[in-house]
Amino acid sequence: MTTVSTPASTAEPAVPVGPGLSVAVLCLGGLIAALTQTFVIPLQGELPVLLSTSAANASWVITATLLAGAVAMPIAGSLGDLFGKQRVLFASALILVVGSLVAALSDSLLPMLAGRTLQGISMGFIPVAISLIRDIVPPARTGTAIAAVSATLGVGGAIGLPLSAWIADSYDFHALFWVSTVLAAVVALAVALVIPHVPSARGGRLDLVGALGLAVGLVSVLVAVTKGREWGWDTARPWTFIGVGLVVLLAWGRYELSHPAPLCDLRVTARRPVLLTNLAAVAIGFGMMGQAIIVPQLLQLPELTGYGLGQSLLAAGLWMAPGGLVMMAFAPVSSTLMTRYGARVTLAVGAAVLGSGYLVAVAFHGAPWQLLVVSCVTSAGVGIGYAAMPALIMASVPATESGAAVGVNSLMRSVGTTTASAVMASVLAASLTDFHGFPVPSEGAMELGFLIGAGAAFLGVVLTLLIPRRSTAAVA
Repeated sequence: MTTVSTPASTAEPAVPVGPGLSVAVLCLGGLIAALTQTFVIPLQGELPVLLSTSAANASWVITATLLAGAVAMPIAGSLGDLFGKQRVLFASALILVVGSLVAALSDSLLPMLAGRTLQGISMGFIPVAISLIRDIVPPARTGTAIAAVSATLGVGGAIGLPLSAWIADSYDFHALFWVSTVLAAVVALAVALVIPHVPSARGGRLDLVGALGLAVGLVSVLVAVTKGREWGWDTARPWTFIGVGLVVLLAWGRYELSHPAPLCDLRVTARRPVLLTNLAAVAIGFGMMGQAIIVPQLLQLPELTGYGLGQSLLAAGLWMAPGGLVMMAFAPVSSTLMTRYGARVTLAVGAAVLGSGYLVAVAFHGAPWQLLVVSCVTSAGVGIGYAAMPALIMASVPATESGAAVGVNSLMRSVGTTTASAVMASVLAASLTDFHGFPVPSEGAMELGFLIGAGAAFLGVVLTLLIPRRSTAAVA
């Protein structure tokens, strides 16, 4: 393992030889972690049979991963600040290995949930990788590196759908998890051998009470959001979860403000540049996920509906896969924009492109190639914007808080995507038409979903433009 020594008297990052290789490993790790999040989506209709359980129980195979990822990202960021980011990256990769292995050996619900939860925890890799960039990459290349690592979140999700559909169609479903086990092991080995260990700039202990309070509060609220339609919003169950979660989060916030070494410094988070960037992250995360819910349904609905395009699951995934490549291709564009105009303008441009993609979708969704264009335009917007968000955050917080701050920002994106899933599902379910005895979402509901996605993206533009212009100045 390469070690980078940093004098105890300074917080200046040490720059290792060949940072490009380190960035490549960070991109690979982020890609694999994101890939595992969407691996089981093509299987969700078959999971009740495969795991000998009910459809309601089987849905937790996806939900558990999303919840674990949301909780893990801010906690992993704080751990990176405390104990060194390379150690946390290696631990995250090992957790992904174990989780993938447990899932690969599972034939019933409980061990599968355990494996998928561990896979979700590994998502802590991404914010820690982004925050490490400032420590190991020369300033002139930081923007490009942040853009590349940030883009892996969308790229992994995009290519995961067709890849997993092909593997599941050609082999036993366990093959998905054996593949992710091998890939995660490669990442763990690469992190151990390539990523430098930069000594922690902030010592101390993990705020265990703060971590537990954040986990309980977030899970309570996000469970209600993801399961609210299934449970029924006219029942007490989801609102009870939301109420409990909000009370816990309020108590957690009060505790964190009085703690000498909090998990998350809420005073830093409340700074206007950080707060507005995080609010924009919710809006843009919502916008990113909306098209991922609607476009596959349009592609797969039968042509006889008059608006469905009759594509198979694998074909639908292949039509959407180029969006992930576009997202990665726009990483250097984002870097160039940040260099010339700053992260604030870049984030606003990304959100505007994302919203424009939705407006295109409202008018043009009658052929697979049109939805391919929509997917590419929205992905370009996400690729531009996702790189600018952590850059804004890291420019507005001390170096000792960068991991935790980027983790919170990643959490806000997850809140946006989770909320979008629930909202879009409710919008589509509210306007069903009968197709040979089967209820399917109407075309009007699809178009309304696109308009809501556009609204969220343009709200992100407004929030971004409210960020002070001087927020891009580095914080010592």
